[in-house]
Amino acid sequence: MKFKFTYLLLPLVAIIAMSCGAKKSSNPTPTIPDGNYSGQFRLIHVHDDNTSDTTKANITVYISPVSTGTYAVTGDTTTIHAGSKGNFVFYSNGTVQFADKTYSATATVTKTHLNGLYAYAFDGNIFRMVAYGGTANNLVLQYDLAKSGN
Repeated sequence: MKFKFTYLLLPLVAIIAMSCGAKKSSNPTPTIPDGNYSGQFRLIHVHDDNTSDTTKANITVYISPVSTGTYAVTGDTTTIHAGSKGNFVFYSNGTVQFADKTYSATATVTKTHLNGLYAYAFDGNIFRMVAYGGTANNLVLQYDLAKSGN
């Protein structure tokens, strides 16, 4: 029985090696979203004991074409997420940098602003972003947005 397993293992390894070799070695440039996106923003606070609490808001994010490079956040901006607007840069490694013109690093900030570096994924319809923050890196900022028009 052991002999048969070894005999079948060699062709399996060869098939896997060939299929991996057929893939392109470079990563494709991610698709860049533009237009209006609506969905949920979640602020997740992770506590020292590994429990967490989540607050949510429904927001809309407008992302202009890359040539203009501006964005605006509207929607439920009364509680946890501020209305934001500014400039952005999408990078080929799947990250996006937002520079919020309404954010002040010196003022007391009570709401989250769309500001800073985020990892993102976009499939042509769904736009997701995530960033980590807080003094102990204990905050997770998640955006799950769907294309809602131009």
